[in-house]
Amino acid sequence: MYKNKKIAVVVPCYNEAKQITTVIETTPPFVDKIIVIDDKSRDKTVVIVKNLKNKKIILVEHRFNQGVGAAIASGYKWCRDNNIDVAVVMAGDGQMLAKDLPAILEPVVSGKADYSKANRLFSGTAFKKMPKARYFGNSVLTFLTKIASGYWHVVDSQTGFTAINKKMLDLIDWDKMYPRYGQPNDILVRLNVYNAQVADVPVEPVYNVGEKSKLKPMKVFFTIPLMLIRMFFWRLKEKYIIRDFHPLVLFYLFGIFAGLISLVLFVRIIYLWPIYGQIPQTSFLAWMLCVIASLQFTMFAMWFDMDYNKDLKGK
Repeated sequence: MYKNKKIAVVVPCYNEAKQITTVIETTPPFVDKIIVIDDKSRDKTVVIVKNLKNKKIILVEHRFNQGVGAAIASGYKWCRDNNIDVAVVMAGDGQMLAKDLPAILEPVVSGKADYSKANRLFSGTAFKKMPKARYFGNSVLTFLTKIASGYWHVVDSQTGFTAINKKMLDLIDWDKMYPRYGQPNDILVRLNVYNAQVADVPVEPVYNVGEKSKLKPMKVFFTIPLMLIRMFFWRLKEKYIIRDFHPLVLFYLFGIFAGLISLVLFVRIIYLWPIYGQIPQTSFLAWMLCVIASLQFTMFAMWFDMDYNKDLKGK
């Protein structure tokens, strides 16, 4: 136990035979259970875990590959059903150091946050240590996640090194969580609907420890933004219409509507330009008015959202 709280570490695994032993053996003594979720690995991950002499290990085997998000959801459901106070996620590839575990746990255990997550970008060495394409992609997805989730203070949205308390384990429907690499983004949106306090915890980024990334950048580049768009509208509906009402929903809708009209007018301008040999002034002014209106409505909506959620910053 850690400060009288029952702690479980959820370890999602898919072909992690090289690192899983190190991950489990370096887990601090205060951890009560180690929930290894094997997502139908094709290597010897399951055999290695079964041969480890550690009574804390609970092995859950998926019958078919479902994705890292689904593996984490399985671990969360086990923790929820077995009265765990705080569930921590540590990947099976060795990129999350056990020495950082107390820092990740502290905001949740102390009651200052419902959910805490590592922030690798806070480090001054992050740009040097992280692959440049991943650093850029992380930064873009972090910005999109701020808009979709309402947690404007959160940085490094793609990290999976997290801790969540029992209250949120009980509230969230884990069967609906995004099953693949967009899980860290998806859960932030769901947490915001329940007004969960989220804390960022600075950690050093870890690379080149023998891990092999299974992420396909080009696939994720399209799938996660599309998921965030869907979850953004879901959050507006759930939080600002069903559970409460806030005019920011109208501002967002007006902003989107004006943006669509401006797009139509822009196409009209491009079509008429070669016909008349010049840009039609009326169409151009109408287009500019819609662009300005769209930006103003959208910015005001973001500002309202930021102000409404300012008290959800965990400490």
